[in-house]
Amino acid sequence: MTEGLQLSDVPRLPRGVRLRFDEVRQAHVLLAPERAFDLDAVAAEVLGLVDGTRSVDAIVAELAAKYDEDRAVIEGDVIAMLDDLARKRVLDR
Repeated sequence: MTEGLQLSDVPRLPRGVRLRFDEVRQAHVLLAPERAFDLDAVAAEVLGLVDGTRSVDAIVAELAAKYDEDRAVIEGDVIAMLDDLARKRVLDR
């Protein structure tokens, strides 16, 4: 992937990648074939909105409304996080 995610992109978890709550760790994890990523609460919240139907723009709008936060701040953070996961091949767009 050479270019970053755009607001119009609709991210989704690829086949074999799942968001789960690990009861032992009491934390969310992103499970991929032969890999696992520990997630903080913010990352888990963002990935919980990644459903293959919402655009990045819709995810940002929902989070900005829920937390009454500046959309520009949320947009930059969300795009950076999703771009990082896409580079690691645990997110498709």
